[in-house]
Amino acid sequence: MKKLMILFVIGVFLVSCKKERNFHISAKNAVTGEPYAGLSYEIQRSWSGSFENKYKSVGSGVLDANGEAFFTKRLHDNSSYSISVAPPPNTCYISDSDLHAGGDKNFKAEFEFAECAYLKLNIHNINCIDANDYMEYRRSGLSIAENNNFVQIDGCFQYEGEYFALPIGEYKYEWNVTKGGITNSYDSIFYLTNNQYFEFTLNY
Repeated sequence: MKKLMILFVIGVFLVSCKKERNFHISAKNAVTGEPYAGLSYEIQRSWSGSFENKYKSVGSGVLDANGEAFFTKRLHDNSSYSISVAPPPNTCYISDSDLHAGGDKNFKAEFEFAECAYLKLNIHNINCIDANDYMEYRRSGLSIAENNNFVQIDGCFQYEGEYFALPIGEYKYEWNVTKGGITNSYDSIFYLTNNQYFEFTLNY
């Protein structure tokens, strides 16, 4: 996967030419809570030039063993600053909190990532009564919130899916089956790990 960058942009309007600000960057796994050590980060300054915006890298480094970096920068008046962090390999989920200040000198930037797993869904009406059969199903993310609407399928339905990427973590399928005017409800929970290929077959 190509290197992706997530940005926090800070609009800085200071009274003096430069003023020191303290920064705290953190990155963790959104599912396990484990910190990401060694991810690279960069601080970039941008400002308005005579004819176009100008940009300059003003600092870079890597996150420590706790997935954190602390530093102090002297910031220019009337400039904006961005903080970027390169996600880990095989990333399927990226989240960043709003950059928030603690007092007037401290800024905190929080990043969350999750790697990809791969899921294949098959659906088989194995005891079809007639065309009046119908079933509705949906997938929900339990580790990373994912809320989907129910999808309804009718008749003697057969489906063989293809693998698709989604973040690691715990998921739940729910399905309601109506045959001969009688409805029964079912659910199943499973957990996907980094780079796992998992096949879920929904027989009804």
